[in-house]
Amino acid sequence: MRLLTYLFFTILVLSCSTSPLKYDRSEQLVKHDEFEKAVKIEKPPDTDPSMGPQILPPVETSAKKTEEKRKEKTGVKPLKKHKKTAKVEAEVPLRRQPELEDDTGFQGRRPIVDPFGVGEELVYDVHYFKVSAGEMKMKVGPMAIVNGRKAYNFSISLQTSSIFSSFYSVDDKVEIFVDYETLVPRVFQLHVKETAQLREARMIFDESTNRATFWEKKVSSEKGEEEKKQTWDILPYSQNVYSAVFYLRNFKWEVGKEYAYRVADDEQNLIFKAKALRKERIKTELGEMDAIVIKPEVMLKGVFKPVGDIYIWLSDDSKRYILRIESKIKIGTIISEVVSIKPGHN
Repeated sequence: MRLLTYLFFTILVLSCSTSPLKYDRSEQLVKHDEFEKAVKIEKPPDTDPSMGPQILPPVETSAKKTEEKRKEKTGVKPLKKHKKTAKVEAEVPLRRQPELEDDTGFQGRRPIVDPFGVGEELVYDVHYFKVSAGEMKMKVGPMAIVNGRKAYNFSISLQTSSIFSSFYSVDDKVEIFVDYETLVPRVFQLHVKETAQLREARMIFDESTNRATFWEKKVSSEKGEEEKKQTWDILPYSQNVYSAVFYLRNFKWEVGKEYAYRVADDEQNLIFKAKALRKERIKTELGEMDAIVIKPEVMLKGVFKPVGDIYIWLSDDSKRYILRIESKIKIGTIISEVVSIKPGHN
């Protein structure tokens, strides 16, 4: 959502141009030595979802350590053996952590019904004053292994239409890796290719230390070359600003009910809150679809931060696809509407 709003803000306020910024050292922007030393990402070869389950690389951590960590993170007490009787106590489920999150439809940290399918792709037409400004895609790629742990591979991409590209060209993509067991983001990689700037950003969330590290390399027509690094303490089970868009699909979204989860961004620890307002049947290019309308808000240190009027329509089914996003800005409203849904497989 932040990426979408940022995109059209830059389109509206920056001067006219027709192509992305040229930079003769662009390969240096992509290279992040510290990040590459800290993260190992293993992706399986791309496969046709109809060919059946993918084969993942072997997980390097031992099964015992992985299981113990899973139970610790998912809020399930480990099995206990009594020396004398050799009987095993049943696993006792605890309240899903963190407690500010709703636990309906979950077993520990995992949703009982996984809304994400490998190969899923949603395409959106993004328009402003009824003029098509660009296309957004949200994808679920093949599962990856990140530092020895199974992870979802999500991505969001934005590209301006030919009309808007004559004013400001955008070709941006972010790839997000989210731990399969804990649903906590491990890594994101952002690639920005625009008229006024080229930018590469990387972020790591370290669950063992609850620390976030963010790197950014940027070159712009206004300020030239810039580099930035941020590290800060984050709260357990925090999302980043991009994984947060996918994470909301895990909840049941019952009308009249409020939902919340943590988001860490730009050295701040925020609370994302949203309320399910109503059910509604909406018209799309794919036909009429049942939806649940939610309105998000953001809190910093207990105080609501102004984010404007944003409304999100989720499909009223187990997938909870994002069907429509409306974001009101100072002049008009940016609307993103789904025009294509390619289901994936679990």
